[in-house]
Amino acid sequence: MSNTEARGETAIETPRAQRVDMKLAVVVIPVSDVDRAKRFYGNLGWRLDADFTMSDQFRIVQFTPPGSPCSIQFGTGVTSAALGPAKGLYLVVSDIEAARAELVDRGVEVSEPFHRGGSEGRLSGPDPQRRTYASFASFSDPDGNGWLLQEVTARLPGRVDAHDTTFTSPTELAGALRRAEAAHGEHEKRTGQRDADWPDWYAEYIVREQGREAAAVMSSGRDAIVACGGSPSWAELRDRTLLASGDSTRPGMGLKRRLERSLRDAAGVVRDRGRGDDGNDL
Repeated sequence: MSNTEARGETAIETPRAQRVDMKLAVVVIPVSDVDRAKRFYGNLGWRLDADFTMSDQFRIVQFTPPGSPCSIQFGTGVTSAALGPAKGLYLVVSDIEAARAELVDRGVEVSEPFHRGGSEGRLSGPDPQRRTYASFASFSDPDGNGWLLQEVTARLPGRVDAHDTTFTSPTELAGALRRAEAAHGEHEKRTGQRDADWPDWYAEYIVREQGREAAAVMSSGRDAIVACGGSPSWAELRDRTLLASGDSTRPGMGLKRRLERSLRDAAGVVRDRGRGDDGNDL
């Protein structure tokens, strides 16, 4: 997904009551040597879900990448498609350099990180501003099936179900907490007082950032992209749209109790470890 696409129109939402969830679960890839492919993907550290042999004409192998809700399948008699490599298989990661380093350690030939430069095409190195959706690296399996690592540090509005708040790694959750902390600090500056209910505020902010409620905020500040020069960082876009929405006191009113409790529990653990010795809440 290009950065241009990421800044385009928000996905159209069909009312939840009128739809049935259809979750992409498996992508079938063509391979010429099943055992060789099994060794390759096993060496990546992907989870082996199945290796079933029904007959000499049918064998199915399934692997799932770490943290992925979608799996891959390959085997004998699995697809009638002519043998030929699949291209543009995306793997979303929270840190492009760390993900690449792990693959290299596992013996995989991975390209150097790169980013898009518009008319200049592919440019070396991660995106200079480390914007979400903007940094890549690529590798292929022995059959030429091409994989593209894409660094995603924050989902843009419309890309996440408003009813689901999920994180694929501790790094991604930590990033969300840091963004909430920064926004909450600005909130306390505006109100001029300490907010004892910060876990509520954090929970609301994180859920709205991931879900459809954030799209409503973004619609209030649609000119933020232009104001940021047409290529804003996530932080710039977030700050401008929160101000444009006029919602400077609380980024949402639907209390997310489970996340709030988790934040309070985490704060208690940190205080127990002596990090609250200055007398201030986290």
